[in-house]
Amino acid sequence: MTSELTANTKNEPEVLQKRKRRGKKKIRPLSLILRLLVWLSAGITFAVLIFLVAYILVRGVPYLTPSLFEWTYNSENVSMLPSIINTLIMTVLALAVSIPFGIFTAIFLVEYAKKGNKFVTVVRLTSETLSGIPSIVYGLFGMLFFVTYLDWGYSLLAGAATLAIMVLPLIMRTTEEALLAVPDSFREASFGLGAGKLRTVFKIVLPSAIPGILSGVILAIGRIVGETAALIYTAGTMATLPENVFSSTRTLSVHMYMLSGEGLNINESYATAVVLLVVVLLINWLSGVAAKRLTSSGLREQQ
Repeated sequence: MTSELTANTKNEPEVLQKRKRRGKKKIRPLSLILRLLVWLSAGITFAVLIFLVAYILVRGVPYLTPSLFEWTYNSENVSMLPSIINTLIMTVLALAVSIPFGIFTAIFLVEYAKKGNKFVTVVRLTSETLSGIPSIVYGLFGMLFFVTYLDWGYSLLAGAATLAIMVLPLIMRTTEEALLAVPDSFREASFGLGAGKLRTVFKIVLPSAIPGILSGVILAIGRIVGETAALIYTAGTMATLPENVFSSTRTLSVHMYMLSGEGLNINESYATAVVLLVVVLLINWLSGVAAKRLTSSGLREQQ
């Protein structure tokens, strides 16, 4: 009996090793398939992106003429310069409204609200619901409320207010995730040194969360610049420079939509798409530079 027991104990490691080898042999084909699927998906995504960018550049760059950048728009030159300026003004106004509300709401939800609060649950559910609503619904709401009820008319202010409501859930959600990613040890260390709640939030937590917050702002900028449906019903389609915030305007995406819809200036619409692509890349690059500088300055203050 003792010899059998010793023989069994000696054979147990060998049996376990065989089972592990069999398990590895079964997992290897699956892991290879998953790895191939990941690489294939990444390759297809990159190829589609390169194809779209190359197609726009090939179709639009030859038609980038000086007449497209004249100060005034008319049916002959179909200038996009007023639309470029209107796009920048619209982006600044929309972000000036949405960023403070989004960041302060996220700070309240993460830093001040108690866990299990029903009001916090309602706010998060509402923001997630608003983020999934189509832009045309925002446009109809903006037309009924800002344009008609508040009597702002088709104006720059009505379009900016509609876009601010549209990107507010995005900024709030990304800011909340960025604040949650900050380690609790940072807060505890600040409290241990005698800092209050407000000083801890604005001197320790926010500087650490700036990269995540700016990533949400960049996504919001991309949505604002590329939005068309909501602005047609709120800002209008006038291709002129605004005299004030109550003037009707046309952004770059709306300008491209109108040119392609008319069917008379298809080549110029491709040229507008090239400029729109360059504007988005330029804004993203400037946002990245600002994020690096703000992060470095925040780290210096903490040191």
